[in-house]
Amino acid sequence: MTRILYSLCGADESRPFSPHCWKVVLALRHKGLDFIEKPTPFTEIPALENGFSKTVPILRDGNELIRDSFDIALYLEETYPNRPTLFGGEGGKALSRFVERFSQTIIHPAVTNIAVADIHDMLGETDRIYFRKSREAFLGRTLEEMRAGRDEAIAAFAAKLEPVRQTLKYQEFIGGDGPLFADYILFGALQWMRVTTGVKVFADDDPVGQWFERCLDLHDGVGRHVTAA
Repeated sequence: MTRILYSLCGADESRPFSPHCWKVVLALRHKGLDFIEKPTPFTEIPALENGFSKTVPILRDGNELIRDSFDIALYLEETYPNRPTLFGGEGGKALSRFVERFSQTIIHPAVTNIAVADIHDMLGETDRIYFRKSREAFLGRTLEEMRAGRDEAIAAFAAKLEPVRQTLKYQEFIGGDGPLFADYILFGALQWMRVTTGVKVFADDDPVGQWFERCLDLHDGVGRHVTAA
């Protein structure tokens, strides 16, 4: 059986960057499941699997098709219970829901402020047209205006992770002694910024930066294998 993960890429297929897809890459690796990743440009996603989803990630597992990174993680946990757990029980699921909301409401907008113009520059020509139109309409600013505020956004970024910083004083990972899906959620957001911009936002002694480096090395360094901008 061939397991397929459809993810997101720009003009270079070797540099998939979607935060949501990175969550699933690490979740599949955590479970020890083989899969083929098929990075896909924005404008080609609607044609995948007969229009199954307008967004990625999409996981095909045999005859099963699952969309949405959290739903995929829940599916993997239920379908492969004898492999390493992604949640460690109901408490871990609740923790992951909290980290998901924190990441989506606080961290993702901050990454967008830093990375949106760089993402545009990574895309092929057809995707650039789509991306500029859709993102400028959503943000209410041009990509050039977003780029002009980039240095200020970089300077303000690390402080947004203070709750995580305080947590990591007690444990190696958000999930405790080892990583859980909660770690992969936040990792996905920071990997998104790393791959698209390559900017340094953490001091060398920052516990969050050190945690991120540990996550890059997880599962045979799958995160580190994709080069930063």
